[in-house]
Amino acid sequence: MPEHKTGRPLALALLVALVLLGGAGYGAWRLEHESHAEARQPPPVPVEVASATRRGVPVYLTGIGTVEPFNTVTVSSRVDGELQQVLFREGQDIAKGAPLAVIDPRTFQAALDEAKAKLLQDQAALANAELILKRDAQLGKDDFTSRQTVDNDQSTVDQLQAQVAQDQAAVATAETQLSYTRIAAPIDGRAGLRLIDQGNIVHASDPTGLVVLNQIHPIAVISTLPQRDVPTIRTVLAAGEVEAHAMSRDDGSVLDVGTVALIDNQIDPQSGTLRVKSIFPNDADRLWPGQFVDVKIRVATLPAVVTVPSDAVQRGPDGPYVFIVATNGAVDTRPVKVGQIADGIAVIESGLDAGQEVVVRGQYRLAPGTRIAPSPFGAGG
Repeated sequence: MPEHKTGRPLALALLVALVLLGGAGYGAWRLEHESHAEARQPPPVPVEVASATRRGVPVYLTGIGTVEPFNTVTVSSRVDGELQQVLFREGQDIAKGAPLAVIDPRTFQAALDEAKAKLLQDQAALANAELILKRDAQLGKDDFTSRQTVDNDQSTVDQLQAQVAQDQAAVATAETQLSYTRIAAPIDGRAGLRLIDQGNIVHASDPTGLVVLNQIHPIAVISTLPQRDVPTIRTVLAAGEVEAHAMSRDDGSVLDVGTVALIDNQIDPQSGTLRVKSIFPNDADRLWPGQFVDVKIRVATLPAVVTVPSDAVQRGPDGPYVFIVATNGAVDTRPVKVGQIADGIAVIESGLDAGQEVVVRGQYRLAPGTRIAPSPFGAGG
């Protein structure tokens, strides 16, 4: 009997030890299983996110344009002679009326002196003829001279008066020709390359001229718009001043801001486009004649529309969509209707509310339900 009682506690202790070992083993197994499960779950995908915002969005019509001088003049000589002086520097900004060149004036000065001398000669002859007429007319009243003599005197006076008028015209012509020997700038502008050097003989018939002046303050840009935009541009021009932006074709930066001056009076039937002329102050000289630019014409403003960065909009087989950030830290897709996309901003006409967060960068690794590690859009530079 005593041996039987001693064996029972021993068996019970063995059973407790086995249970404890089994529990420890199960705990170790479960811990290892959970560790493997966590190891198999992919880490969150780093993305950049932004909130949909409500704002006013300007609407532009965009066309390709060519920069042209506001005015351009080829300065030429109006008389023949030796080019004695060149008074401008190439590339110089020149004010209207500033002297540009001098043609040898001696021949033209001599012609003017000759015309003035002839005028003085004929004026003296006229004065003498008028005295004779006055005297003979007085004698004719007393019958001391014939009527024929008085008539002859009057004819002589008339002829000399005409000759004096002709001489005065000749003096004016000679003065004008002499003035042409000093060439002045007809407009404000910037001088180009000199087309002829000092010492050469120039002629009024020379096709090249002396220099080309281009007025670049202000400056013009001629752009084109498709004919479907003609009603829109006509409507906004009728309402008042229309803003135009000249944009760099290299980096899209704004080169200058001006206004639309006019639209052409016809559509080009070959290209189906309408030419538009815009004027820019060009104070910073960022526009240059012959340069190609994009011209954006502001025609309206969309009030209080939902917008997102344009990179957030993705294209799928069923149309455009965005990845929205869910409350559980994962993403889901949302189909949207997209309006205007310009300057990195997309207008969302339906499918998204202001304040909802959307993924802007990193979408290529996403699918519905993917966990993300979000950061603000643009925070990484």
